[in-house]
Amino acid sequence: MPQGFDQVRTGIATGKLDSVTYASKTVGTTRRALIYTPPGYSKKKKYPVLYLLHGIGGDEKEWLRGGKPQVILDNLYAEKKLEPMIVVMPNGRAMKDDRAVGNVFDKDKVEAFATFEKDLLNDLIPFVEKKYATLTDREHRAIAGLSMGGGQSLNFGLGNLDKFAWVGGFSSAPNTKKPEELVPNPDEAKKQLKLLWISCGDADGLITFSKRTHDYLYEHNVPHVYYIEPGVHDFKVWKNGLYMFSQFLFKPVDVASLPKYTILGTPASTNIRSAKYPQILPNNRVIFRVKAPEAQKVQIDLGKKYAMVKDTSGFWTVTTDSISRGFHYYSLLIDGVAVVDPASETFYGMGRMASGIEIPDRDGGYYAQKEVPHGDIRINRYLSKASNTWREMYVYTPPGYDQSSEKYPVLYLLHGGGEDQRGWATQGRTNLILDNLIAQKKAKPMVIVMLDGNGNSPGGLAGFNENVLRAFENELKLGAIPFVESNFKVATDAKNRALAGLSMGGLQTLYAGIKNTDLFSSLGVFSSGWFANNPTLSDPQYEFMKANASTINRNLKNLWISMGGKEDIAHQNCQVMMKKFDDMGIKYQYSEYAGGHTWPVWRHDLFGFSQVLFK
Repeated sequence: MPQGFDQVRTGIATGKLDSVTYASKTVGTTRRALIYTPPGYSKKKKYPVLYLLHGIGGDEKEWLRGGKPQVILDNLYAEKKLEPMIVVMPNGRAMKDDRAVGNVFDKDKVEAFATFEKDLLNDLIPFVEKKYATLTDREHRAIAGLSMGGGQSLNFGLGNLDKFAWVGGFSSAPNTKKPEELVPNPDEAKKQLKLLWISCGDADGLITFSKRTHDYLYEHNVPHVYYIEPGVHDFKVWKNGLYMFSQFLFKPVDVASLPKYTILGTPASTNIRSAKYPQILPNNRVIFRVKAPEAQKVQIDLGKKYAMVKDTSGFWTVTTDSISRGFHYYSLLIDGVAVVDPASETFYGMGRMASGIEIPDRDGGYYAQKEVPHGDIRINRYLSKASNTWREMYVYTPPGYDQSSEKYPVLYLLHGGGEDQRGWATQGRTNLILDNLIAQKKAKPMVIVMLDGNGNSPGGLAGFNENVLRAFENELKLGAIPFVESNFKVATDAKNRALAGLSMGGLQTLYAGIKNTDLFSSLGVFSSGWFANNPTLSDPQYEFMKANASTINRNLKNLWISMGGKEDIAHQNCQVMMKKFDDMGIKYQYSEYAGGHTWPVWRHDLFGFSQVLFK
């Protein structure tokens, strides 16, 4: 809202503000409301209606005292930005003594805000539609409010889509129902809603209630505005909410344009505690901001490099293109040196510590934190008998593991090049994926062992040869498996053992798994394949498989091969490899999930692969 837009202007037409009383059968008394009729109101014309609700400490006059809604609306009419409408400001505390006195948080007073739904639908709306020249269909009825009234608006509006097509919550309070209760049928909401508006100040302590609603709506693809602006829990934010929301009402809405309506983004979930940047905008563009007053050139490297612009206080800022879903590594380039962003969590990837950012994914519910039983990730150091060195593994144990006497099947899970045993636990969200699948009974409870696949070799493609693969095979067979089977409650037969890995880990799986199908019943090869241009390494593997094809097919229940689409750097190698498998008669399953050679793809691979294991 432009500065001064809540100030009275001279020489413009103004609306009229009336105080009315109506009989409430719900409460058993006469109740009050303020009603604004637009400039030029005529009983010969019928008008749409906006019901505008106050907060927990207010009453029907709170908007008038703190927000000057009639002035804002008059000014919008003068600029021809508003459809003529009636605005009703009721008392949302539906009880006989509805004054905002005493302890407004008393149980009966809080409950009265829920009771108002019945008063609104059965008493107030019929009164307004009888007394005023109104349109009475849902398409011409809107509801919005601030704080407690914002929660009421979301609860009542979304709970009565046969009555309201336009719903707005400004800084909605904890009375806001859980999103799955607000919108139990997202497809129906999409059809019936004309506009759903959610706004909040970025420093408002109640922003989590707006964000959880937005997150749910985003995941279920329900169009809405999520408008974040600088501010706290006050009328500066709420007046702007009214100014913005009212301009959408009772007009055609361009749904595709809704994600652009915000000033600020949401801090990334991968930010360190309380860090405001990086921020993710509703269309998944990212705002980066860093202070480096002495630097001459600063960039963000997200695969694509973005030049940042410096302001007079030494802050560098840039807004990126829309970034694809899921987890991404990134770096700050400060005068050409790649460093981590001090505002972000760091992750071991690309052979070094790097910053990471989690971009919201509509299909990412399978790795979201949910109210289900949770397993544990345990960090274990062990002295490997294969290399006589101390090594580390991360081990996921499923919910109920400690209380159970059963022996669990086990999946050995391998990371890619430049990563280590931490990758699947942190970047991969292994525990959350399995917790959710086990809760849904889509995956068997299992132990997952996340190994460090790095040896003492130089690494990289140049150093990747059969000796390196053989060393890993020895580590797996002589070091890791014996340690796991001595220290965890796991079954020790092949039908209860699986091996999988991504990229470099996929090659390790192909080598150690194919050569030892007496030890594993399932193998998972994610974004990997024998090198088409390295016959010295690859040809002996194919010769072994050709000679042992019947044994491999007999022993392996699942040979799962997956790829991140044609943009995956391993895609062509994989296609060549699978053609050779076809020629040899090796049985396998293949799947693709677009996203390239990235963690969003590998999370989805684990999601799919784990559902076929040990069944």
